Amino acid sequence: MKVLVTGTAGFIGNHLALRLLERGDEVIGVDNLNDYYDVNIKKARLARVTPHKGFTDIRADLQDKAAIDQVFKDHKPDRVVNLAAQAGVRYSLENPQAYIDSNITGFINILEACRHFGTEHLVYASSSSVYGANTAMPFSVHNNVDHPVSLYAASKKSNELMAHTYSHLFGIPTTGLRFFTVYGPWGRPDMALFIFTRKILAGEPIDVFNYGHHRRDFTYIDDIVEGVIRTLDHVAPANPDWSGDQPDPATSKAPYRLYNIGSNSPVELLRYIEVLEDCLGKKAEKNLLPLQLGDVPDTYADVDALIEDVDYKPSTPVEVGIENFVRWYRDYYQA
Repeated sequence: MKVLVTGTAGFIGNHLALRLLERGDEVIGVDNLNDYYDVNIKKARLARVTPHKGFTDIRADLQDKAAIDQVFKDHKPDRVVNLAAQAGVRYSLENPQAYIDSNITGFINILEACRHFGTEHLVYASSSSVYGANTAMPFSVHNNVDHPVSLYAASKKSNELMAHTYSHLFGIPTTGLRFFTVYGPWGRPDMALFIFTRKILAGEPIDVFNYGHHRRDFTYIDDIVEGVIRTLDHVAPANPDWSGDQPDPATSKAPYRLYNIGSNSPVELLRYIEVLEDCLGKKAEKNLLPLQLGDVPDTYADVDALIEDVDYKPSTPVEVGIENFVRWYRDYYQA
């Protein structure tokens, strides 16, 4: 297939592009290389995919409608995976406009291009953050998610609503993927595992929010990518049994689906740090702090829908995933 992937210099997008290229797909990669975090690691990620003859590297911003339309017009992708977005819960408290520009305006430009250029299937990144104030565990795609606790979460919930509208009005198959705390080699420098590793090796204290009692459904990057590929290959169908009297949020009479991609096995943050300490061979000095504004105490993914529809469940334990990350980190930074 010819697959347009946005965010190919990003953590998930880069791993996905590499996997698609390795299996023989043609990848049209779009990224604006913004400076939300270190641009050098983005360039290093791109260097992993640019040597492949099936890869086309395009500098464009999702907010630039004319540029996005031109990409679709020039390359006519069969399917689209939209992973480019303004990420981060905490940053959304500081710079909310960035989330409207990238995650809302950018996403409508993708939807419009899919509408006008005949895209077979749009897969897009949502987030476990959409569960917000929900406390019933595990989080199910069949539960209502109308109480976000950060603008980042609200923007991702908005993407799901926008996608449904386009599936309903124009018959575009759309699949939203709620990712649960993704980690692994080539990860984002603004995320906890990266920050903890850097500070522990430097002998600096680490900030541990909620006194380390967060429980997170940490999901290894390879498991995320496998889930993306399987859902990309499984074009979202309509649910003929869907009823407006008892509406299921995860499906529709339109060709629309939502899935959780998580490990289905929450780990307490203190345990996560303990595994990291073992891998680094060095203890952390912890600065224990209360829960941060916009954060939720626990995440836990119900992945039954993913298993049922695409026969997949993430399975990499944190002991393996963190070891792989530390090995990569030491090599990349010569640490």
